[in-house]
Amino acid sequence: MSDAQVIIIGSGMGGATMAASLAASGRRVLILERGDYLRASAHDRDDGSIFRDGHYRPEEEWLDGNGAPFNPGNYYFVGGNSKFYGAVLIRFRREDFSPLKHIGGTTPGWPITYEEMEPYYCMAEQMYSVRGKAGDDPTEPPRSADYPFGPLPDEPAIAELRKRLSSVGFHPSFLPLGVDLDRWLSRAKTPWDAFPDTNGGKLDAETGALNAALKHENVTLRTNARVQRLLTGEGNRITGVELSCGEVLLAPTVVLAAGAVQSAALLLASANDANPSGLANRSDQVGRNFMNHNCSAVLALRPFKRNDSIYQKTLMLNDFYLTGGRNGEPLGNVQMLGKISGTILQASSPLPGPVANWVARHSLDIYAMSEDLPDPQSRVTLENGQIKLDWKRSNWDAHLALVAKLKRVLRKAGYPFVLARPFDRRTPSHQCGTAKMGLGPVTSVVDANCRSHDHSNLYITDASVLPTSAAVNPALTIAALSIRAAEHIQANNEAA
Repeated sequence: MSDAQVIIIGSGMGGATMAASLAASGRRVLILERGDYLRASAHDRDDGSIFRDGHYRPEEEWLDGNGAPFNPGNYYFVGGNSKFYGAVLIRFRREDFSPLKHIGGTTPGWPITYEEMEPYYCMAEQMYSVRGKAGDDPTEPPRSADYPFGPLPDEPAIAELRKRLSSVGFHPSFLPLGVDLDRWLSRAKTPWDAFPDTNGGKLDAETGALNAALKHENVTLRTNARVQRLLTGEGNRITGVELSCGEVLLAPTVVLAAGAVQSAALLLASANDANPSGLANRSDQVGRNFMNHNCSAVLALRPFKRNDSIYQKTLMLNDFYLTGGRNGEPLGNVQMLGKISGTILQASSPLPGPVANWVARHSLDIYAMSEDLPDPQSRVTLENGQIKLDWKRSNWDAHLALVAKLKRVLRKAGYPFVLARPFDRRTPSHQCGTAKMGLGPVTSVVDANCRSHDHSNLYITDASVLPTSAAVNPALTIAALSIRAAEHIQANNEAA
């Protein structure tokens, strides 16, 4: 007898959204999460604990492309990495679904169009109670429904930045966010970007989807349940999973949503006689095409003007999203970071304490993000059972051009001093692409419904399936794809 009708591996954005989408169907759903609940403590709003001491970082080492160990910035809690995310829930642009020429190469496009995704974006925005304003971003694709809620208010320094950018001919717009602002601030007056959510103030995977799913008696969550491999049987179908404790759990449908790196590693670790190169890997694409956005922190300073913002993350600028390169190539997205403190700045830069504190008090903190292009040689592999992540960064010239243009724009808008620093390789900036979606089993891992080409009862619904990274935060797209995959499971009466 099976232990569930659907086993979901991972409770992050992909897994939790899948569970919420299947909950009302009556199917017995079992969610397996390797971590535990993230509970309130003295650390969760302490910038020193989080950024300087790495209190929440896992005691885990991966290898880089040269074989050197490093501590990754991924998290293992109920809700996954979304517990720490910036809560930006933005749609990929219509153009992101088609081949698009960049400075560093041309993207391959998707096997589905924006128009096919649009209804699921609407559903995801409803599930995660997105706050936003339609119509003020020139790159915004068509939408069939408005945001569920209006945008979060700008703090005074950001309202001034918005006004100044508009006055010099640019088009700042409101950042779509999944944040219950009053609830977030009721715990402590801090930013939410990279701070863990322990009071439900962020609409993360746990708050926005998992809690709703668990209200149904047919949905169960097991914490501290690490899956070490998937099992196959007759017809090369997935029969279930084996936990690290040796326990075997059986189900007629399995959904893998452990994250771009961990999902690829789990498929590779599940190799058997029938699948010697790993599960779902007839194409030899599992682990390949790893992408991680090219990102920089850009600080705009006005020496005689303090920035007393608490959170500040309400504005984005997409004037260079689809153009801006020397020959009109796309450059990327610009959005606010959560307000940095001197402690945060000192932890991530060589600035001494007094200087870091002064800069933090006078800075507007901005995030510049450019697309990383898929490369088969940029990949996740296993070396004696240990994860090896060999990231081949691409399209860096486009990112340098974006940062240079942003600096000029900010100076023109009245911010005379602008500093920039790229994020290092230890910082996971929207990892994706290791089990890419495509039209056939020769060149891709899953089909347009996120179902494995090789195993008809295996679905993958995390960022690993993204064929391209675009240049915006992927959370909403992951959620939309999960809703679409859940609809496909139900329409085909799978695991009923």
